[in-house]
Amino acid sequence: LKDSYSFNPLQLVHQQKSNDGTVKTGWKLQDESIIESVLIPVPKDNRYTLCVSSQVGCSLNCAFCATGKLKKVRNLKDYEIFEQFLRVNQQAEEIYGHRLTNIVYMGMGEPLLNYNNVLKSIDKITNPSAFGYSSRRVTISTSGIVKGIKRLADDNIKVNIALSLHAADDKKRNQIMPINETNNLHDVIESLKYLYDKTKIKISYEYIMFKNFNDSIEDAENLFKLTKYFPVRVNIIEYNYVEGVNLSKASEDKINAFAKYLVDKGVMATVRRSRGKDIDAACGQLANKVEKEKID
Repeated sequence: LKDSYSFNPLQLVHQQKSNDGTVKTGWKLQDESIIESVLIPVPKDNRYTLCVSSQVGCSLNCAFCATGKLKKVRNLKDYEIFEQFLRVNQQAEEIYGHRLTNIVYMGMGEPLLNYNNVLKSIDKITNPSAFGYSSRRVTISTSGIVKGIKRLADDNIKVNIALSLHAADDKKRNQIMPINETNNLHDVIESLKYLYDKTKIKISYEYIMFKNFNDSIEDAENLFKLTKYFPVRVNIIEYNYVEGVNLSKASEDKINAFAKYLVDKGVMATVRRSRGKDIDAACGQLANKVEKEKID
């Protein structure tokens, strides 16, 4: 019976393993769409993180991100998100002998534009009678959807939030993130403060550093001003090359000086070295490149 009625929302279409152990998997959905999820292992810290997709493509068109070039096709159903978790958890156990420890909604798509299905999938992952993950091990990344952030607060959802910040003033942020024109920094920070006051969850700012764009000490000062409203950690991220994008990686010196400025001011700031770059699995690189190459 099981064979004749097999319901498999995800069909594995490609899998690549990076030199650093990161595994990127492409899945075909029942409507032939393709999504990707990434397993990021850090065995020395006992951390095995799933980077999960929430949409097919993305409608936000951020200048530096390959996924944004795909345009959004549709929201993923809750079971399609949950199935990524099930399958990658299995991968982690098979390859590394360890179940997933962390789930980050940082794959393809803007999670807060697929609010209900993302929350349903989190509910399954954290349900004590199923996998029973602590909600503290789940992070939703958002480019700053004010309505969605406030809704998390009103629904008392206690997962971590990572804001894709990438520029600390509206003028620059508008240039690389069109969403900022309708969800400006003042409103985004205010909504995060509202969320923090209600739930006391952990908040981080993700900040990709681009050469001669957002890598000056003045930029660091502007970012520092945004750290005063609630406890926040700043993750400074190396830019990963994306084809056809007119931005480049900030120099090591600039990155270090920027981080030092923040740390000296008492901010928890960390420079994140990208994982999975060699297989286009790093931040901003998910774009079904393998599938495109097959088609081309």
